[in-house]
Amino acid sequence: MSQMTRFEKARLLSARALQLSFGAPPLAKPDVGMNAYLLASKELAEGVLPLVAMRRFPDGRLEKITI
Repeated sequence: MSQMTRFEKARLLSARALQLSFGAPPLAKPDVGMNAYLLASKELAEGVLPLVAMRRFPDGRLEKITI
């Protein structure tokens, strides 16, 4: 299984932080004073982030990286 690049990780964290800021229910227990981005990174660390990174290659292959 491939590892995420720092750009894929940033994209997934920002997408999840946006969902949380618009009222999506958190999948990890938030700590006191935790903002949406920190909560998204906690979800990623715990492995409960409900997103998939899609990686396209020049030869047309598509790789899905589940978290």
